[in-house]
Amino acid sequence: MSIAEETVDRFLETLASEAATPGGGAVAAVSGATGAALISMVANLTIGRKGYEEAEDRMRAILIEAGSARSAFLELADRDATAFDGVMAAFKMPKETDAEKAVRSQAIQQGYEQAAVVPLEIARKAADLMELARETTETGNANAASDGACAAQALASSVWCATYNVDINAAALKDQAKATALRDEVSALRASTQALLDATNAAFGSRLG
Repeated sequence: MSIAEETVDRFLETLASEAATPGGGAVAAVSGATGAALISMVANLTIGRKGYEEAEDRMRAILIEAGSARSAFLELADRDATAFDGVMAAFKMPKETDAEKAVRSQAIQQGYEQAAVVPLEIARKAADLMELARETTETGNANAASDGACAAQALASSVWCATYNVDINAAALKDQAKATALRDEVSALRASTQALLDATNAAFGSRLG
């Protein structure tokens, strides 16, 4: 069963268990999906409301983008779990001979790389969506500005949770060039996310006034 098809309680029960997956990467993806859903909520509460006629076309476009992102996040939640399952499977490979050890070592490294790449994709998507959270907070229905701000927080959480998972898997890579490239992108994503979170918080403050 995919994570998207599970009840919230079942997902949390599995998450709380000793199973290696789902873990933090899946949580990052689900957090991103909730952020996308909140963006959609603000857009829906803006469309057709008196005083927001000029924003209506833009909000309809945002609905499409946020809806697509929400589905993508849920797919990424499953992909993240599958990626780390690959690491665990690689560790169980035979290692009796030198040839087996070499194949196993290569599989482990490929597993760790994939386990870093998937959460990086989650972080990229969440960071990109931060701008929509800021925009809906600033120009959407003022009564739903708190939901836009919550969307930004959920997306920022997604970025941080995802990049923690990038960090820990990159640390296991023997290819230092790949590890460095992953860490550099993580730093850039965290910086852009923080800037947009600050901007969203400022927008929320202005709507209160």
